[in-house]
Amino acid sequence: MKKRKLGQSDLLVSEMGLGCMSLGTDEKKAESIIQTALECGITYFDTADLYDFGLNEQLVGSSLKPVREKVVIATKVGNRWNKKKDSWTWDASKAYIQEEVKSSLKRLNTDYIDLYQLHGGTMEDNHDEIIDTFEELVKQGYIKHYGISSIRPNVIKTFLDKSSLVSVMMQYSLLDRRPEEWMEALSQKGVSIIARGPVAKGMLSDKMLKKANENIQENGYLDYSYQELEDVLNKLKEAFAAKSLQEVALQYVLAHPVVGAVIPGASSPEQVISNVKAVEASPLSDRELDILKSLTKQNKYSAHRS
Repeated sequence: MKKRKLGQSDLLVSEMGLGCMSLGTDEKKAESIIQTALECGITYFDTADLYDFGLNEQLVGSSLKPVREKVVIATKVGNRWNKKKDSWTWDASKAYIQEEVKSSLKRLNTDYIDLYQLHGGTMEDNHDEIIDTFEELVKQGYIKHYGISSIRPNVIKTFLDKSSLVSVMMQYSLLDRRPEEWMEALSQKGVSIIARGPVAKGMLSDKMLKKANENIQENGYLDYSYQELEDVLNKLKEAFAAKSLQEVALQYVLAHPVVGAVIPGASSPEQVISNVKAVEASPLSDRELDILKSLTKQNKYSAHRS
């Protein structure tokens, strides 16, 4: 699988990474999914301390231990489970980040984290303190690089202006084109997008609206009504009859050079193989990209702008 450089870092990541949130809690099943990913040439694995109360990090760490030096491991920090583990609060304090990075290292069974990401962010956070904390962790060798996972324009702008982050993780797909507003600014700063949700909860696959949950059926998806979703998905399927919708969706995201990696989740080895097949297909032509842009909405994030 082809690799791309993540921002201005020295990290080379496979164009498709594995979003590990959907691995589940069964150790053998998780290992099978990760092993399949490795066999397919995937070298980038994204997890978070929040997932399954840290068990996700443990499963990722144990599965990747034999190939640790050949892979890039990313995790996240900021969401703090309460004692009952029935909800979490936001904690981006220096003390918590310094404490939690050591917990993540232990669960991942590694001496360093390749990419440490702030798992969200608000304008009420002490951004200078967060940035200073991440920079200290780099100097101490706990992490190699850092980034943020956020779609909030005001948070993104603050970190772009003040920090040396290498990536911004954002939900990005044909049905959620909000990150395109930021592509020029990110490119100028040498920061990559890590694209999560590229198949829009499975709707950008051949199953289409069969993957729409009850909430989507009632309220639509972002600024698409359910009827609009039905219309646009049918038009996409018709316009690209020779390709799978999954292939079109993943190739659209990867067509943008500022995207460092696309990270669809997978709950089975078969899903990994299907995603890899779509990623390794032929790139879309300029004409095909224009058609896709004409058929879908140029969404824009309206909140958190100041």
